[in-house]
Order: sequence, then structure tokens, then C-alpha cells
Amino acid sequence: MPTNITASTTDTACGPANELSWQENALCAQTGPDFFFPAPGSSTRDAKRVCGACEGREACLAYALTHDERFGVWGGLSEKERSRLRRTGR
Repeated sequence: MPTNITASTTDTACGPANELSWQENALCAQTGPDFFFPAPGSSTRDAKRVCGACEGREACLAYALTHDERFGVWGGLSEKERSRLRRTGR
């Protein structure tokens, strides 16, 4: 999760307010956004390790896929991995 988006208490154009509730306890919120947006060609291994231990990982990945997040590590997957996942439908 690259930014700490605060969910409102009402529905938004993107969906219900609780759509972002996973962010409240996400480990990435404690780590900072730069960690999940490494420089091009840099390793994503550390970010993925944090994601692997996070209880919000599945919701984070679902959010990234739904909102077509193109940059950073979301739900434990890099940009290329999410793109591949979208193409294969898995």
C-alpha cells in the first residue's frame, strides 16, 4: 500500500467506505510508502516479505487489481506479477 488512504464513513465513487478498512492494520502503514515503491530495477524482496506477514494482504491485492494500480508492491505482488495475474485471470 503506497499511501495511507483514510476511508470515509460514507460510500464513495470507488465503493463502500469499508473497502479500505484493511489499511488500518496493514504492516505497510507502519513501514512507509517508499519501501513499497523501490527504484526501477531494485529488489522488491523486502516489501514482499512484509506483505507476506500482513493480515491485509489479500484485501490489498484485491484493491490493487480492482483499481488497476500500476506501480509498487501491493498484496505481495510487483507490477509485473499483477499484470501477469490480470492477463491469466488467476
